[in-house]
Amino acid sequence: MEDFNQIHPASLVFALVSGFLMLLLPKRAAMVPLLFAVVFIPLQQRVVIFTLDFFVLRILVLFGWVRVMMRGEFQGIVLNRVDKLMILWTLSSIVMYTILWKTSGAFINRLGISFDIIGVYFLTRFLVRDLDDIVWVIKTLAVVSLPVAAAMIVERTTGRNLFSLLGGVPDYTIIRDGKLRCQGAFSHSITAGSFSASLLPLFWAARKYGKSRHLLMYVGMAAAALITISTSSSGPALSFIAGVVGILMWRFRDRMRQVRWGLALTLIGLHIVMNAPVWALILKVKIFGASTAYHRYRLFDQFVNRFGEWWLYGVKSTASWGFWLFDVTNHFIRIAVDGGLITLVLFIAILSYCFQSVGRALKSGSLNADNEKIVWALGASLFVHIISFFGVSYFDQIRVILYLNLALLGTVRALTEKEALKKQVEAKQALKTVESPA
Repeated sequence: MEDFNQIHPASLVFALVSGFLMLLLPKRAAMVPLLFAVVFIPLQQRVVIFTLDFFVLRILVLFGWVRVMMRGEFQGIVLNRVDKLMILWTLSSIVMYTILWKTSGAFINRLGISFDIIGVYFLTRFLVRDLDDIVWVIKTLAVVSLPVAAAMIVERTTGRNLFSLLGGVPDYTIIRDGKLRCQGAFSHSITAGSFSASLLPLFWAARKYGKSRHLLMYVGMAAAALITISTSSSGPALSFIAGVVGILMWRFRDRMRQVRWGLALTLIGLHIVMNAPVWALILKVKIFGASTAYHRYRLFDQFVNRFGEWWLYGVKSTASWGFWLFDVTNHFIRIAVDGGLITLVLFIAILSYCFQSVGRALKSGSLNADNEKIVWALGASLFVHIISFFGVSYFDQIRVILYLNLALLGTVRALTEKEALKKQVEAKQALKTVESPA
């Protein structure tokens, strides 16, 4: 009974109500309770059964999968390359982490994390099947962001975190260098800011979706900015700027190959002419006084220099890399440390094919102007996450937002491939018609 009390009664009620709503609501609205619960209930809230942690997320994912199986909503899904890479990545993380630690506890730990990844990703793929569904998710995120922004304003004004009423986060806001680092229901201010920054491109794309302007999206953009500012963290601020850059790059969407090559050549050139390695540019990233840019630089520098330690299947600890470097504040490095080079390469491949999915969808000619912006925004949002990866290792609710983003891009790829297949069939039928004798 003692373990059961690790979840606040209010959080438990919220989770159970959300779960039953997932069972009962129409398909398009089934993701709404999950998104509300993920953003409002701190991740630490969990039920422990036979030493197994059932976080609120896992409880809701179970409800979602029960719904999908009962209603047969998994039918019609054809695995594409992004889907398959997600499966391979999770399998690699399980195998490599278990080999690294050689304990049953490590195996169980990775199974739990993999359940989160696969559970959220494929639940989204089953329930979100077209671009209208994707817009529905974006609208839900906009609605979710409003009370979060309001709570953040209260937190910034009073120094009290309203989400502490649900347990799992401190009552009083952390202060660093005289600045309140508001976090809401998230475990850290940086992950809270990464969440809000990733929403900006989505709200921008949906603000004029269809025939009318959507006030909700404009308010959502303001909420995203307020949440980011309230965190007083350099990482989220830089990620928010990355979101703005992603929006501005819409005008250059037909020249992205040149942009990518230009960026790559610029970084190579800087690496050649600089006295320090090019990743020393991390030291320049300091928007707020509380930034730990030097720590992030040293961590990345040691990661490169100690390639031989982690490449095979990871390393148990990075404490020997330098002072305080046991704190892995880089998502790419965290994946490599826990799973070696293979796991890292698979994760990078997922990101690469997701961006490729955006490019293919835009070039397919099957999307109208509004849908093209939505697809582009999904890629821009993923770009925001990648910038965030260099400042924090995702470890709380922000992971759900990441897996959601990847799944939505998986849906985009599925739609593009379906359209391409349809065109091929039509072309073959037309050819047969021409070749058939009169």
